[in-house]
Amino acid sequence: MDTEAIATRVAPALEELGLECLGVEWSAGHGGGVLRVYIDSLARDGGAEGGVGVDDCEAASREISALLDVDDPVAGQYVLEVSSPGIERPLFNGPQFARFIGSEAKVTLKLPRDGRRRLRGKIAAVDDGRIGMEVDGVRMEIGQDEIESAHLVPDWEALGYAPKAKPGKGPAKPARGGARKRNH
Repeated sequence: MDTEAIATRVAPALEELGLECLGVEWSAGHGGGVLRVYIDSLARDGGAEGGVGVDDCEAASREISALLDVDDPVAGQYVLEVSSPGIERPLFNGPQFARFIGSEAKVTLKLPRDGRRRLRGKIAAVDDGRIGMEVDGVRMEIGQDEIESAHLVPDWEALGYAPKAKPGKGPAKPARGGARKRNH
């Protein structure tokens, strides 16, 4: 399944609707699969208010469905899902990573590096098809072609969803571990 070719094919039709095709994912399943197309508003600037709504997704779905019916790039049955990027925005390419330099991301590599496929760290730089990330205090350079999937990690505190300390309560006591001595 060439998801990049599908993204390239649907992008112009989405632009006419004032939308951007962020990327396409394919999930195979029994009796078919799911083709998920992520969209965002062209007016949106990587964090501005607004984004896309249900009406945008419906309009995009109609356009994409019509294009796919003509081109028929997906063999067999499948479900088309059109989605906003959501709070854990997927990242599909260098320019998308570049929009979020300084943000935290989770990246799954196609092949393990130093025994790890899953990385979590701050996006530090994007240059010539390479993503620089600070992972566990170490700078890593990752080629775009090495990435299986990536998405932003929500900043719950900045979004106002971080748990708050209860009034009058100090910091939580550390859990006690180990065996306890019993006096008889």
